[in-house]
Amino acid sequence: MAGFLDRAKEQAQQALSQGKEKVEDVQAQRAGNDLLKKLGAAYYAEQRGSGSPQDVQQALAALEQHIAQHGDGFLRS
Repeated sequence: MAGFLDRAKEQAQQALSQGKEKVEDVQAQRAGNDLLKKLGAAYYAEQRGSGSPQDVQQALAALEQHIAQHGDGFLRS
């Protein structure tokens, strides 16, 4: 009986770990999408004359940092 409970506990912990990883992936994708949106808004504002090149560079740097940490998978979805 103890072996069965140990296996059940191990399976539950694996499922919990997988769930946490999935949540982290979704959060990273959302953050990447938000950064991409900010880059687009900064570029649009610059083109319209109400933004600055520095804003575009800051948004681009933030996006590149996110990609370095989490990858660029959110760009494909």
